[in-house]
Amino acid sequence: MDIKPYNIDPETTFPLPLYESIPLAEVTANGDSFAIVAGLDKHMAEQVKQHSLDENDADLQEHTSDRKRFGEGSYEEWYSKKRTPFALIHEETDAVTAICWFGPKPLGRKSLRYLTDEEAKEEKNLSEGTWHTISYRCYNPYRGKGLMNDFVRFCINTYTRKFPGVGIWAIINVDNPASKRLAEKLGFKMDPGSSHPDENLVVMVLNK
Repeated sequence: MDIKPYNIDPETTFPLPLYESIPLAEVTANGDSFAIVAGLDKHMAEQVKQHSLDENDADLQEHTSDRKRFGEGSYEEWYSKKRTPFALIHEETDAVTAICWFGPKPLGRKSLRYLTDEEAKEEKNLSEGTWHTISYRCYNPYRGKGLMNDFVRFCINTYTRKFPGVGIWAIINVDNPASKRLAEKLGFKMDPGSSHPDENLVVMVLNK
């Protein structure tokens, strides 16, 4: 993947205003042209919702909380938790091919689908602390095409320049080895003390 970053206004802060999206880089990969953007406009957010409701995407339904988070839930409510999404956009079709997002979240806090009703109610009141979570998705037919390593690495570098003092962590279902392999390639290491082995969830922390 060849990534050519744009010069971004140094005064830009994350998260952007709701439904604002700015281009960060142009990308060529596998003979296709893409763009990396920060923030999702309404058209992009609607695509993410439709992907999240896709019953034919067994991997997404089985290994993520996206159906509950984006498909059935409110994007606006999710965004209000200071989430910063990035997207890889296929230029010819304007399709969202992959997303990666970050936001403040205590180390080891489980994803939405694994929370009890009581825990879910507490989400908005959690202390931000110095930890920010990362999640990433690649959608069909682009999954397995080798796009994610460079895309997610670019997103991490862009985000941590804005938040230089935070730790980045991911929570991954052990039945999703592809996600774990990607995290390892990006420099994440397992944190047994924060993981949830009884629920097949491992926490991985980015080595600084």
